This record gives sequence, C-alpha cells and structure tokens, in this order.
Amino acid sequence: MKIIFHAGAHCTDDDRILKCLLRNKEELSQRWIAVPGPGKYRPLLKEAFQGLEAGPAAPGARDVLVDAILDEEVANRVVLSNSHFFGSQRYALDHGMLYPHAPDRVDKMCELFEGDRIELYMAIRDPATFVPAALRKAPAQRIAETLGGIDPRALRWSDLFRRIREVAPEVKITVWCNEDLPLIWGEVVRRLAGLPLDERIAGGFDLLSEIMNKEGMQRFRAYLHQNPVLTEDQRRRVISAFLDKYAIEDEIVEELDLPGWDEALVEEMSEIYDADLDVIADIPGVRMILP
Repeated sequence: MKIIFHAGAHCTDDDRILKCLLRNKEELSQRWIAVPGPGKYRPLLKEAFQGLEAGPAAPGARDVLVDAILDEEVANRVVLSNSHFFGSQRYALDHGMLYPHAPDRVDKMCELFEGDRIELYMAIRDPATFVPAALRKAPAQRIAETLGGIDPRALRWSDLFRRIREVAPEVKITVWCNEDLPLIWGEVVRRLAGLPLDERIAGGFDLLSEIMNKEGMQRFRAYLHQNPVLTEDQRRRVISAFLDKYAIEDEIVEELDLPGWDEALVEEMSEIYDADLDVIADIPGVRMILP
C-alpha cells in the first residue's frame, strides 16, 4: 500500500487542498484511492506516534491502524493530511530551524507503516511571510523568545528536507511553493491523489474562486468554455493574466509586522528563499511542482 502523508506547513493553503480531495472522495474510492475524513485518523495517528515514544510498535499494530483508518474501504493508496504531522504550530520554529521535530516524526511514520511505500507532500513558503504568520497569534513573550533564538536569514527549507532524507532516504518528497498554488492547484491535487494530470476533478478552481473577484471568475470560466483545449502551460498563463487583473487584493497581500524587521530584511530573506528553491530541486528524492 502507498501511504501519502500531506504534512502541510502551517500558514499555507493545505486545508483547502484537503477539502478539494474530499469533494472527490467517492470518485477516488472507485479507483482504490482513499481520502479518509481527518476526524477519523488524526487522533489515531497522534496516539500511535505517542506510543512509539515509549517503545517499538506492537506486532500487528500497523494492520489494526490501517483497518481503523479505512473503515472497511479497500484501497492501495491512502492520502492522510495534517498540518500537525511535524508538531503543532508552536514548534514550527525552534532551535533556530524550521520544524526541528520533522525527521523524528518521518522516522516514526516509517516504523509505524513498515512495509508500505511512504511519500511525503508538503508546501513551503517564503520565511519572510511564514515566520510572521506562524507567530501571528502568539503572545508577545513567545514572539520575543522565538525571534531572539533565530537568525531569520539562516532559515532554509532545504535544511529541513536534507534532515528528513538523512533519516528516511527511501521516502520520496514532493514540494511546492504556496505562493505558486493558484497556478499549480490542479497539479498539486492530482499528484496527491495519484491521478493523471489531465484528469477532470471537482473543485479544480476552488482556490482561484477565493482570491479572484466574481467578475474575474465569470470571465475566466467563459474564456475556458471558448477555449476548451488548452495545455497545462497555457492554462497557467491564462490564470496568471486573470489574477493580474481581477485578484482580490486583501486575499493575496499580507501585512508583515514583527519587531525589528524592516523592508531590507524582508527583501533579503525573500532573495535567500528564491535561491534556496534551486537547492531544494537538486536534493535527491525531492520533486518540486513548479508553475
């Protein structure tokens, strides 16, 4: 069985992706692709991971867990999604790095589902926007402690994926930039589900409809109706053009407000992030979905 862990980074659009997959649940199930409701498996997995802290998994634990997750559904691919797979949002930034507990959690995934093929899917985003978003609801003391313990220019997503590959070199990793998601939404959803990239899905423009105004969506759908045969490349260029004209400003622009951060720092962090994307793409076993 192939187990897909959609270990979303906090402060990305991963919940929207899960909702889209669940809209296609019945059709996917007919292809032996299971997208269980998160309320079913998240507590089970949390308890299982905690159990591994005390010692190795009991014989047969994997089969019991899979049976409970699938609830009599037959599948050869299971998609499990949770922004907390690598720990709560509180631990997204710790010890001067992004998700320090991720390698240990991936190691436990492999132990728990020994014999299954495990793949990891994850969005990333510019640390210049990720850090403020991750700390948005934090009290002032925690913000000060977190920022005092990191050099924001040293945060690298490539470091996270290297650390994961060191403990689990057999686990394939698929990564995309949250900033690109409006352009690559359909591909991300289809790859998570294991579908051909030209397969029709319900909710193929769910994200677009949330960040583009009503007039823009009407014109966009009319354009697609008039031009039904478009390559994926052409479709993305069309989406980009419509977003340039009809995007809802409040949905795509974020306010960055952290003590000690100025425009120069944010710009430097964004440049470092752009360079880090090339590093990530060169890590063996990592696939990047690009627009």
